[in-house]
Amino acid sequence: MRAEGCTVLHVDMDAFFASVEVRRHPELAGTPVIVGGAGNRGVVTSATYEARRYGVHAAMPTARALRLCPTATVLPGDMGLYAEVSRSVMALFRSITPLVEPLSLDEAFLDVAGAGRRLGDAAEIGEYIRARVFDEQGITCSVGVAPTKFVAKLASTASKPDGLLVVRPAEVMDFLHPLPVGALWGVGPKTEEQLLRLGLRTVGDLAHVPARTLQRAVGAAAGSHLHELAWGRDPRRVVPDEPERSTGAEETFATDVDDPQVIHRELLRLAERTAGRLRSVGALARTVSIKVRFADFATITRSRTLAVPTDVGQELYDTARTLFDALGLDRARIRLVGVRAERLVDADSAPRQLELGAREHGRREAELAADRAARRFGAGAVRPATLLHRDRWARGEGDGGLAASRPIPRPERPRRPISGRSEAV
Repeated sequence: MRAEGCTVLHVDMDAFFASVEVRRHPELAGTPVIVGGAGNRGVVTSATYEARRYGVHAAMPTARALRLCPTATVLPGDMGLYAEVSRSVMALFRSITPLVEPLSLDEAFLDVAGAGRRLGDAAEIGEYIRARVFDEQGITCSVGVAPTKFVAKLASTASKPDGLLVVRPAEVMDFLHPLPVGALWGVGPKTEEQLLRLGLRTVGDLAHVPARTLQRAVGAAAGSHLHELAWGRDPRRVVPDEPERSTGAEETFATDVDDPQVIHRELLRLAERTAGRLRSVGALARTVSIKVRFADFATITRSRTLAVPTDVGQELYDTARTLFDALGLDRARIRLVGVRAERLVDADSAPRQLELGAREHGRREAELAADRAARRFGAGAVRPATLLHRDRWARGEGDGGLAASRPIPRPERPRRPISGRSEAV
């Protein structure tokens, strides 16, 4: 088989945020696109390969990126959209194998040892994934196929963009040893500088240094770690990480808001909506988080774990408001706020507080009654008096909605054949 002895895949989306933006704006295909904050304080979060050819990269100030590539289009980005695309991609991975270990929104390890009989060897599965991701999401990914996680990750990097690279067990040394020492996991700028001073420029150079010598140079633990990796030894297994259950709501204001009272009312509305969603699925939230996006698109989140899981909107609101007030924002101009319920547990199996005060008990009963009224008379039939007259800053039509329920635009695109650039070492 092409990938005999290889069971580990590393799949990495190519320029993920920027690729999703190009999908949303197809007129930008083939042009330099930068995703990040605008203005003097903006920072690049992603860039298309057309922009990268000019030296643009993530974490670079946007102003500098535009000096390098003046023709680039700068877009603010939409983390909610990127998270939704990521969830769809991870669901695809889990339909192939339960052994999926996400590393971030745009990359994951897969152990496909158990999927061979159904889908072919690891290389064929890698090609299948690339075709499915392109067909369903309109973006490309690169796949590394190898016997270990470490080598698979290096292989996906070497195959970028839009490629697949297989490194069989007998080929690991030929692939690994010519690479620069900075390619090894755990080698940061300082360690790399120290290794270069010792004359160790490639992984092969480092591999042929006695382990004890390496340990004296960079420390016992780091020396042993690097010595093992330099010989392609990586015993770590793919550890599946089930997606965390969560739900929430967020609102983008029609114009930027700097009035704390308006923010408080919006947090209450979002908390009530989130709590209703929790009750509808029979779940309780252990953690409450808020998201605040400023006028310059900078975004921060804060969270707090509750002593007792809840599905009561007032309790979600109290926590969300406390988190917001603790930020100490002095008339900051705010573009978006969100409330999210995280670390959900089933209401039937979650431990209950033994003694509920009359206020808490009465509040939950009132919200359950509001749920019944909403089912009979429509959403919003019963709501807190504070929300009867929404502030003029809020959108007239939108109601925030559940972030996870927003559809992804799906422009038409040609189906991609299972081909693309792929190779084996």
